[in-house]
Amino acid sequence: MQNVPAQTPRPQSANGRATKGPLCGLCILDLSRLVAGNILTQQLADFGAEVIKVEPPAGDTLRQWTVAGVATAWKVYARNKKSLSLDLRSARAIELLRALIDKADCLIESFRPGTLEAMGLAPADLLASNPRLIIVRISGWGQDGPYSQRPGFGTLVEGMSGFAAMNGFADREPLLPPFYLADSVAGLYGVGAVLMALREVEINHGTGQVIDLPLLDPLIAVLGPHQANYRLTGAVKPRSGNRSTNSAPRNAYRTLDGLYVSLSASTQQMTERLFRAIGRPDLITDARFRTNRDRLLHWQALDDMLAEFIGARTQADAVAFFEAALVTVGPILDAAQLAHDPHVLARGIFAEIADAQMGTIPMHRPVPGLSATPGHITDPAPRLGEHNGELLARIGIDASGLAQLRAAGIIHGEIAS
Repeated sequence: MQNVPAQTPRPQSANGRATKGPLCGLCILDLSRLVAGNILTQQLADFGAEVIKVEPPAGDTLRQWTVAGVATAWKVYARNKKSLSLDLRSARAIELLRALIDKADCLIESFRPGTLEAMGLAPADLLASNPRLIIVRISGWGQDGPYSQRPGFGTLVEGMSGFAAMNGFADREPLLPPFYLADSVAGLYGVGAVLMALREVEINHGTGQVIDLPLLDPLIAVLGPHQANYRLTGAVKPRSGNRSTNSAPRNAYRTLDGLYVSLSASTQQMTERLFRAIGRPDLITDARFRTNRDRLLHWQALDDMLAEFIGARTQADAVAFFEAALVTVGPILDAAQLAHDPHVLARGIFAEIADAQMGTIPMHRPVPGLSATPGHITDPAPRLGEHNGELLARIGIDASGLAQLRAAGIIHGEIAS
């Protein structure tokens, strides 16, 4: 299935659940779309949970996000999952889904708040039928509050959270992230939430519960003391580009070959080591740079000196020079450089997975690395409805029943066995 000999397929039990991995035996029903839910369930699937993607007739929207005709986001985030196609506009499809929910450990959805209830799947009813069930409700703004019914795209959340306002340069517009930041943060918070809720059920003998997982709250959380700082100072923190408002020097510097390095000397000891390395030990006692507070006040003069010193060297030479001096400087790499970086290669951060379109497709290995029960990439992203027969057989649907469901347009795309 893949070109990584070190990773072996997980053995399967009679019901198809993985029998290897710290989350083996867990059954997760994923009704979510796009990124946050898919990151959450990809993490669970990597470590042994059985994740069933319940997809509409057109499939998860990630299937339509293509680069050069290849749905790379789907291939990465849907690995290790199974696909069940159900047209949930049908009452019969809701019946089938309800039967699967009764057997599941966790249900994840990302509908607009209130939609699950309108489908006849109110959390209270689901928990009455399956008291151990954990229900994760992903939305943009939360299940309540005046904004709960607003569209919840990550871009809007990145704008409202305070992140964009503090990101970028002071003389330019606020800068939105070039990737799905809000979704990613929410998805990873969701992993912890699911595991905490599972512990309550399995260890504390508690009941299932509902997890309200908006994109907004986790992104605000990772900004840390941002709001406390505003309360304390009464001032909105200005955008500072690549500089830090906590310590100096810290910036990105252009090298002789047109590339960049990042430098962060956030302790007094490191700053003094930096000054000695560039042949300017006199700066240690210079009144402008003696303390971190002094350096923050005179950051421009300090940056100018460092930019001149680094700009006379190539990226490789600058990194080698500062590494030899034990100064915290590193290269700023793009995707092309990252693919050949010796550290990335030595650690095997990317796995090459067999792919029908690309031959092999690189994707990150499971993170983090567990010594005794590591994650595995065992299966590529599924075809739409690939596991319809296997999954519906668990609730008594035989081959004849599958044919009827397909003829009625309730299931789609299933692969004949």
